Amino acid sequence: MTKSLIFAHRGANKEAAENTRSAFDKALEYSIDGIETDVQLTRDEVAVLWHDRFLGKLGFSAKHIDDFDHAQLQAMNFAAHFSAHAKPEGIMSLKEFLDAYRRRCRLLLEIKNRDWESAYRHEIKIRQILEVVGPVSDGSILVSSFNLASLVYAHERSSGIPLVYNFETDQTFSDAQRVLAGQSFLHGLCLPIKTLDESMVRLLRDHGKCIAVYTCNSDAEIGKALELGVDILISDVPQKALQMRMNIYSY
Repeated sequence: MTKSLIFAHRGANKEAAENTRSAFDKALEYSIDGIETDVQLTRDEVAVLWHDRFLGKLGFSAKHIDDFDHAQLQAMNFAAHFSAHAKPEGIMSLKEFLDAYRRRCRLLLEIKNRDWESAYRHEIKIRQILEVVGPVSDGSILVSSFNLASLVYAHERSSGIPLVYNFETDQTFSDAQRVLAGQSFLHGLCLPIKTLDESMVRLLRDHGKCIAVYTCNSDAEIGKALELGVDILISDVPQKALQMRMNIYSY
């Protein structure tokens, strides 16, 4: 049975505002193996960390990250929505994140290429990520996306970074077969935990691919992922996943 790596989903997002330095630092207080985070692009083309489609958590329910320049986003308090007492934090750039954490744990960078953005901006975002990350020979940094075309473009630009395709909840075993047959460059798939089963595990193992799953929070979800031996388990409660993993491997 593979010993699954536990990745904190956007940092310790139950203890601090997601995708902030506070959340990442709190996650590293546990013996986590990695951090998952999300990359978007500001109006002035700076790669930054933010998950949501909109900025409703900051009071801009109809605005996107790319409606603002980087300096404007740095001046906003991205921690306020989590707690009125939290230390104010502006948005974190991808470069700041990599500088601070790439030597402390594994990283999974999800490219958020949105449907309202032009293909041109999608490509800028990918090129920035590839440039900032640089060659990765040890698998310590992975790049993922729900946008398969973005991963194809990333592969064409650089074959030195492991690329993972994120599956939507409605994608099936047959979809996985087609993707793996057509896009052999992929390092692996990141699957919703509810679609993970023994057949999917066998398929990915037969192709020699990495298996990641999201977002495992309940005992049942975490237990299922651990028992099926996934490579990466992404969780909002990494401390629980770590404890359950320790219990399994202590026997």
